[in-house]
Amino acid sequence: MTIQQAGATGARGERILEVFGGAFGELLASDPAAFQVKFRKMAASAFAFYRGTACLFYADLDDGANSAGPFLDERTSRVWMHGDLHAENFGTYMDANGRLIFNVNDFDEAFVGPFTWDLKRFAASVALLGYTKALSDEQISTLVRSYVNAYRERVGALASGAKDEEVPPLNLDTAQGPLLDALHAARSNTRFGLLDGMTEIRDWERRFTPGGGAIELDPATRRKVLEAFDGYLATLPGATQRRPDAYRVKDVVGRRGIGIGSAGLPSYNILLEGHSDALENDLVIYMKQAQVSAVSPYITDQAIRDYFQHGGHRTVISQRALQAHADPWLGWTELDGAGQLVAEVSPYAVDLDWSDLDDPEEMAQVVADLGRATATMHSAADDESGHSLVPFSTERAIDDAIAQDEDGFTELLVDFAHTYGATARRDHQIFVDLFRNGRIPGL
Repeated sequence: MTIQQAGATGARGERILEVFGGAFGELLASDPAAFQVKFRKMAASAFAFYRGTACLFYADLDDGANSAGPFLDERTSRVWMHGDLHAENFGTYMDANGRLIFNVNDFDEAFVGPFTWDLKRFAASVALLGYTKALSDEQISTLVRSYVNAYRERVGALASGAKDEEVPPLNLDTAQGPLLDALHAARSNTRFGLLDGMTEIRDWERRFTPGGGAIELDPATRRKVLEAFDGYLATLPGATQRRPDAYRVKDVVGRRGIGIGSAGLPSYNILLEGHSDALENDLVIYMKQAQVSAVSPYITDQAIRDYFQHGGHRTVISQRALQAHADPWLGWTELDGAGQLVAEVSPYAVDLDWSDLDDPEEMAQVVADLGRATATMHSAADDESGHSLVPFSTERAIDDAIAQDEDGFTELLVDFAHTYGATARRDHQIFVDLFRNGRIPGL
């Protein structure tokens, strides 16, 4: 993507165009219409812009002193991290044991790197969210401190060997407030309801309903998708592989309407036979081309970079590492040489809804729960998980690092939240000016 002069937006506008060119250029050139939709969504608010620009966030971290710090050493710079941790990337899922869990979701950017990068990205998102709700700077600082203190407390408990009942997951028995509301909403959903919204019965068999974002595939593309599906089956966990009755493909379609982060990436829905002949037991899985992690350009350790076969493999391995009892249908494959992420389209996925969450005290309770969830996530993938990339106890390494200066750790994140929140608000306005005046090349 050729960089145009940013005019009135100045050097920062040029910098945004430069980063966008590196991150989006190839995909934008292949599907400009998808990026028109993506950028319109990003133009809606500073938070939406922030959600869609992890690439800019990490470029900024790499440019300054934020890439290092007193809490980063050889171990704490080598933690399995989420990569796009913000206030809206939390929600519900049904784990492999059939339990509804509230936890972190969306692992498309996951990688191995500094643990503070996740915390900084979340803290800045809190500042942006608080600003949209007209909270004062001090109220925003309180929210960030609530998150950091809960994170620190949970890491300390895990590092000291807390028993499972002392650090329980967020589920129907332990969650409260808006998190419990999300779990109740997920519990009220049904697989039949999902199928009813995506499929229909034709000639006594279930098929995808035409239209509504479904794209009919030509025979050659359908054949390639089915070949990729066969490759995916070999990557499934052993328990899932023991269900050959659920592998019969009933229908395949292309997909439209992907979220902000997946613009321009090809994706497909595949309808599978369920565990019986009953039509309500059918399930839908999606296959989408995996993206390059926004974190990866700034991780120079070749052992980490060489560990992953492609983006699909990276996303799946990362999610399995970070999320206990992940989706049993989670796997990867290749299509036309590109890595693919494959997982179930679950009726039990409900995102945390911030729209009616305005009371600062209730928000503080929520972000504290999210802090505990973040600490549990960071502690899940280490020497006990079987992954050679992180051959040490993550929670003990993080606990030791924070213990060097607990107050300084908290204030580092509070300061970053305000500073980068202001940067993101300014960048959003620059982006809107660039976009509305036709200054983004290719659109």
